[in-house]
Amino acid sequence: MQVLEKDMIELNKQFATKEEAIRYCGEKLLAAGCVEKEYVEAMLERDEMLSVYMGNFIAIPHGTDEAKKYVKKSGICIVQVPDGVNFGTADEEKIVTVLFGIAGKGEDHLQLVQQIALFCSDIDNVVELADALDKEEIAQSLTVA
Repeated sequence: MQVLEKDMIELNKQFATKEEAIRYCGEKLLAAGCVEKEYVEAMLERDEMLSVYMGNFIAIPHGTDEAKKYVKKSGICIVQVPDGVNFGTADEEKIVTVLFGIAGKGEDHLQLVQQIALFCSDIDNVVELADALDKEEIAQSLTVA
């Protein structure tokens, strides 16, 4: 997994809706110069097409295939949401406590999703990220991955 810049890690965030959470991830990628603003909207579209909820309290917001043209460089942000945000419906809750916003240039996209999914398939890793008290803890956890 690529080295994670500490300014791409956010702790203790709260969101009222999944759209707000996805948009926040997109804005982080935009601010870091990874994507153009159109990519943020494509992240919301992608979730409408197929949920970015992955199970184990994880969501991986990313853009549609058509939006790859808006990716300037690969990037990843991690947003911790201790109180959780619902990525499900009114009938079925799918609570997310850790968001991985990604933008992958070329083949990096699939590789990033696979690495995150593999890391997060171990619920202990997810708990470690969700409970981390500082950015360094999260950076250390993922550098080892």
